Amino acid sequence: MITISTANVNGIRAAARKGFDSWLAQTTADVVCLQEVRAEPHEIPAELREVQGWHPLFAPSSAKGRSGVAIYSRVEPIESRIGFASTEFDTSGRYAEIDLPTVTVASLYLPSGEAETERQVEKERFMAEFLEYLKAAKSRAEAHGRELVVCGDWNIAHREVDIKNWRTNQKASGFLPHERAWLTRVFDEAGYVDVVRQLYPQGPGPYSWWSYRGRAFDNDAGWRIDYQIATPGLAKLAVSGKIERAVEHAARWSDHAPVTITYDV
Repeated sequence: MITISTANVNGIRAAARKGFDSWLAQTTADVVCLQEVRAEPHEIPAELREVQGWHPLFAPSSAKGRSGVAIYSRVEPIESRIGFASTEFDTSGRYAEIDLPTVTVASLYLPSGEAETERQVEKERFMAEFLEYLKAAKSRAEAHGRELVVCGDWNIAHREVDIKNWRTNQKASGFLPHERAWLTRVFDEAGYVDVVRQLYPQGPGPYSWWSYRGRAFDNDAGWRIDYQIATPGLAKLAVSGKIERAVEHAARWSDHAPVTITYDV
């Protein structure tokens, strides 16, 4: 068995002050993927930078205080890589991956965008490049008898069941028609599987992000934008999954909740 968890920490230093370090100490996951770390390795608290029993990989952004992904693995990786051979995005702290004996695990922080702005144009450039990478990565994995799972904050809710207030968000970045169509291409054209939706086919949700504004968390007015998207061979080995939703608003250490899945490999 291998259990993989992914979470956008919304700043690892802030999350540590709110209880992320306790969560990491207690998790039964074998691999933990983080997004929006927003810190250089030397700025990360020592208790999270060098954690007994974990082998961490940090991929910070060249823009100080922004983005950043990380992967913690209990098994020392055979190999690790930062970026996906993108001239524009490889220093932006948005992608890293590690090779374990039979599985490659990646942490992704896809740009959030903002409709009708340059930020949205940047997001779409990322999406175009990353789709081609996903296709090539799946082919390489298959050629070497390996599986791949891309965990992280994809910043797109795929279907109406993936967002509570879908009617009022149809013009918002993260639920734009062409973004949703792009994610469909990840599944249908590139051949990946949305593992949580495979485990929970009906919906609504389970949501993984709730705005800090208003009473979104209390009313479960969430979005499902954090995914584990896997090659079919690994996806069919998923035996259980959960969203680790905090028991109450005050217990949250991020506006996202960990998405944790166990695979019988």
